[in-house]
Amino acid sequence: MFFLNRATIIGNVTRDPEMRSTPQGIAIATFTIATNMRWTNAAGEKQDRSEYHNVVAWRRLAEICGQYLRKGMKVYVEGRIQTRTWDDAQGARHWRTEIIADNMIILDKVQSGGAGFDNNSVDPSANSEIEPISNDEQPVSVEDIPF
Repeated sequence: MFFLNRATIIGNVTRDPEMRSTPQGIAIATFTIATNMRWTNAAGEKQDRSEYHNVVAWRRLAEICGQYLRKGMKVYVEGRIQTRTWDDAQGARHWRTEIIADNMIILDKVQSGGAGFDNNSVDPSANSEIEPISNDEQPVSVEDIPF
């Protein structure tokens, strides 16, 4: 039997990424992406609905997200869906569903040090310093999460 847990979204970053790190120094970036859906209802009226997706990136991908992503940017993210639960100080149970990002592509032009580049026109063979944006490293346990 096979199972698949994949999420693929394209949307706008709703806030600048929040950067944290584990006690072992592993970088974590958290941010939210808004996706929109538009349709016409039976009465012929246009309807809009926005969904907000919590995204968590780890390690080098987190560093890249923290460096380049800004509120309002259009971004493609793929990863897996994970739900965490915890009890607060009053004993109330909380749930948070997140996309643990494996890959990220910036779909807008990025400004870095005053000079912009178009992510779609970068030739990886022309620059040996360009690394794939991926989280294909060792898994992180729940104990590593600092929040």
